[in-house]
Amino acid sequence: MLETTIAAIRPPDESAMAAARELQGRLTKPAGSLGALEELSVRLAGLAGHCPPPLPEPAAVAIFAGDHGVHAQGVTPWPQEVTAQMIGNFLAGGAVVNAFARQAGASVTVVDVGVATPLPVADAPAAVGPAGTEAAGAPATGAAPRLVAANVRPGTRDLAVTAALTRDEARAAVETGIRVADELVDAGAGILLTGDMGIGNTTPAAALIAAFTGFDPAQTTGRGTGVDDPTYARKVAVVRAALRRHAPDPADPLGVLAAVGGLEHAALAGLVLGAAARRTPVLLDGVIAVSAALAAAALAPHAVAAMVAGHRSAEPGATVALRRLGLEPLIDLGLRLGEGTGALLALPVVTGAVRVLHEVATFDSAGVAEK
Repeated sequence: MLETTIAAIRPPDESAMAAARELQGRLTKPAGSLGALEELSVRLAGLAGHCPPPLPEPAAVAIFAGDHGVHAQGVTPWPQEVTAQMIGNFLAGGAVVNAFARQAGASVTVVDVGVATPLPVADAPAAVGPAGTEAAGAPATGAAPRLVAANVRPGTRDLAVTAALTRDEARAAVETGIRVADELVDAGAGILLTGDMGIGNTTPAAALIAAFTGFDPAQTTGRGTGVDDPTYARKVAVVRAALRRHAPDPADPLGVLAAVGGLEHAALAGLVLGAAARRTPVLLDGVIAVSAALAAAALAPHAVAAMVAGHRSAEPGATVALRRLGLEPLIDLGLRLGEGTGALLALPVVTGAVRVLHEVATFDSAGVAEK
């Protein structure tokens, strides 16, 4: 599945991009007056292969959840059980991501790709997908969040001691993300939004960003849930030691994910690849998403054409990753929650950029004189 997905990812359509630029120049507004929205509309036309591109709706948030063996190193004060407890909160509709999704009219799908604690809502409704796993069809707008059981293993191994995953486990997680992307698009989603949940997951994110960019761990590691100075210093040291121990090769992205990644990071990389193969935009959330996007771009460079950076996370590694990807975030509000919250807040910006091409009159059609 991974190889066929990568083979399906093509570069953006230059003729569609040219048509979008030409149309932007004829709309009843000064050229360039919509700033970054104009280039975003051009990029989305190139992804779709025609101008105007389809409106990015309905929106589907996919929250991938997993636990991390590196939690044993004391990189976060939060107990690991919070991952499963927050999944219960997502399914009950009580988290920030749920509030923002209701505001945006987006569906929420929660995917257990590697949670260590038994889930409190194991019987939540889900469709059955390939290989006996439960898989997500996009819930209708306003429907209750859905749980997808696709656990590859109950949490990663401790990356400070050994590789977090085997190569086969990393591949299985990536292919879970691809499968979820396919099912959401098949069910009608016009844009996918990344979400994540996993206590301790900013530590593997920092390691992934350092591995793919060559930046020092002190520049890619942040405070996550707000750790104190001693815990932050320990976290940086853990990331640095893991990179020294495993020496992950950025030319082998699956190997990097296996050595220092998380199951949710690998699955998010698969979601990005699956969206790109289906020429569907994927709106990236915070540092977990952009660390996964680096892996997706290493596997398939043209996948970047499907990526839209929703926001700039307060985690320093996010800015490092976005610069490497060549993406400019749409909003910058100092967010560091995860879950998909920043992507949801940016969603109306993406929709507006495309709606302009659909609905704004040209100077000729409106009878407005040009300068």
